[in-house]
Amino acid sequence: MTDSGLTHLDPSGRARMVDVTPKDPTHRRAVARGTVTMTAETASAVAQGAIKKGDVIAVARVAAIQAAKRTSDLLPLCHPLLIGAVNVNFEINDTSVDIEAQVETVDRTGVEMEALTACSVAALTIYDMCKSMDRSMVVGDIALWEKTGGRSGHYRRPGFTADPKSG
Repeated sequence: MTDSGLTHLDPSGRARMVDVTPKDPTHRRAVARGTVTMTAETASAVAQGAIKKGDVIAVARVAAIQAAKRTSDLLPLCHPLLIGAVNVNFEINDTSVDIEAQVETVDRTGVEMEALTACSVAALTIYDMCKSMDRSMVVGDIALWEKTGGRSGHYRRPGFTADPKSG
């Protein structure tokens, strides 16, 4: 760590990738959630599989999994990780689709960015597939809800429940 406390800066203040080689691999897990808000008509079409581009939820799930695996290609200081599992769940509501992405690995650094990237790309995929029907959609509330493993230990956002419907 530099004198400033910023781990991604070298002593001269230049960007660097944190050296995780001295760390022992441990089981790590992260959960991110987000929402795409839309008109009731669009949410109904998503639920009924009536969007012209195809099965919105199936495509968003595959996009999220792919995004989790490619996170280090998008974020310059993010370590490439061997992802052990990616689970993506959706809840279609009257005027929104809620997304939850859970990523797991056994490695030297956490998977928070992979879970957040998976959730973000799932949301963007939903927007892309539905935009011809509803350009007023809003992608939002993307946040880390839980992370386990590593030196910093367990983090749980206040209000976190394993079932996003009840929290």
